[in-house]
Order: sequence, then structure tokens, then C-alpha cells
Amino acid sequence: MSHPHHTVFDPTGRFLVVPDLGLNRIILFTLNAETGELTSRHLPFGTTQEGAGPRHISFHPVLPYAYVVNELDSTVTVYAFEKENGRLTMKQTIPTVPSHVNGNTAAEIAVSPCGRFVYASNRGHNSIAIFAVDQQTGELSPIGWESTKGATPRFFTFDPFGTFLYVANEDSDTIVAFKVDGKTGELQPTGWILETESPVCIVFSSLR
Repeated sequence: MSHPHHTVFDPTGRFLVVPDLGLNRIILFTLNAETGELTSRHLPFGTTQEGAGPRHISFHPVLPYAYVVNELDSTVTVYAFEKENGRLTMKQTIPTVPSHVNGNTAAEIAVSPCGRFVYASNRGHNSIAIFAVDQQTGELSPIGWESTKGATPRFFTFDPFGTFLYVANEDSDTIVAFKVDGKTGELQPTGWILETESPVCIVFSSLR
């Protein structure tokens, strides 16, 4: 592998999926649950557009689709996912920024817990792109963009209930909270801003 940027299990837990920005493809490994051993032999890999630079991947919670944010060309690619063999087949690629924007790199992607929306972050445009998910095809249509109220949103995540979205603005040293509109997918700033040092990841504890 050349430049792996993310590792995540598919919804079945059988495959470990790794977007590799350097190889410009998505690598899959099978997991031996007894030994913990990973193997990639004889598995298909996910292809990308030339120069796309796949960075992170997020699976739909119900439908057989996956969404990859491509860092270098600021796009999101929709893949059909075959859980039986791990095959990822490209269906659609859509920009994460308006057509007039230059000098941007995309960073994070997440499917909303309800499965109706996909979000992606833009470093340069400093925004969260919001897309609606077609529940039949899995394809995306743009809803709009919301400013992250900071610089270089390297990461964002939902709270455990999908009610709020938290953005880690790496270069402005802030974490900013947004209320998620469950009907429209739009984001509304709450006014809550945490000042911290170069945040790049947020993890919610499952402890109660």
C-alpha cells in the first residue's frame, strides 16, 4: 500500500476497506475472525477516477451502497457494494464544491444515521457539502453547503443520536456544533464553539 488514509469495516464485518490515496484505489481485506489475520488475495479492489485521491469511505446503514470522498479532485463517488464478495462498482461521481471554487481539498465523509443524507467536508472552501440520497439508486443530489465557521475542517462526526454534527476545524483550533435538520438535511449553527489545539478527530464514548 502507498498512502492509506482510512480503515473501516463494511457493515457485515467481513471486509476491512482501505481507501489508498497514493494507489488511487480502494483496497479490501478479508478478516479471519478467529486469528485476526487479514488477506487481500483474490479480492476485487475499488477503482476511482484518475487523480481522484480516495481518502475516506462511509457505508449506507441499510442500502447496498458506499460513499468515498476524493481528496485531490474534491468529489464524492457512489459505489454499489456487493456484500457477498466485497466488490465496489462505481455508479456516480459528484463535486463537493461549487463549480467556481479552486484550491480545495476534500477530507471527511459520513452518511447520516437515517440514511437520507451524505455530508462531506471541504478544506479551502471551509464548508460541509450536503447531499440527498436517492433511496432507490443510492445516488446523490446536492442540497447545499454550510460554512464550518472555521478553517480547514479535517474531520466531522455525528453525536450518537444523529441530532448534532461536530466539525473539527484544524487550522482555526475550534470544534463547532451544528443542529441537523432531520427533514431537510440542512445544518444550523448552534453557536457552541470549543477552542482547542488543532483538532483532527472526534470520538464519542459508548460508556454510559
